[in-house]
Amino acid sequence: MIGYAVVVIAQTIVLPIVSGAVELAVAGGDPLLVFAKWWVFWGVGTRLLLAGLTQVSGKGATTRILGGTTPSVQETQLTRELGVANIAMGTAGLLALVPGWALPVGIAGALFLLFAGLMHVTKTGKNPQEQVATWTDLVVGVAVLVPAVIVLIRMLAGGATS
Repeated sequence: MIGYAVVVIAQTIVLPIVSGAVELAVAGGDPLLVFAKWWVFWGVGTRLLLAGLTQVSGKGATTRILGGTTPSVQETQLTRELGVANIAMGTAGLLALVPGWALPVGIAGALFLLFAGLMHVTKTGKNPQEQVATWTDLVVGVAVLVPAVIVLIRMLAGGATS
């Protein structure tokens, strides 16, 4: 559990802030766009890719969350399918470093994480790993969606974005 929490908190808080700060110090830019891009890369990209790989491998906790101590064939299949979706979304999130990709991938990833987090908030009996996942889903969702909305408003108003 501690290793999981460290990795997820690094991906959702520490690495986006450090990466954004380094980029701003080295290359400058609009802080909103720079930090949003790194939140998409780390919080959507690496986080969902790693989660997906874990789910597809059958080594993660997702199947245990769905049912009892021994997951059914259907629960295992559902977990693997979710894993494939996470791999796809995570791979797209890594492309946030390619100009033009951060906004559309960020919106999709933020909505996915926000809805997942909101659905987990009301669940009772969450273990510590589920608690970390719930709240970091919400953090990344907000950290990506709020800048995306601001960028969209700027675009509609005729402002330039990268």
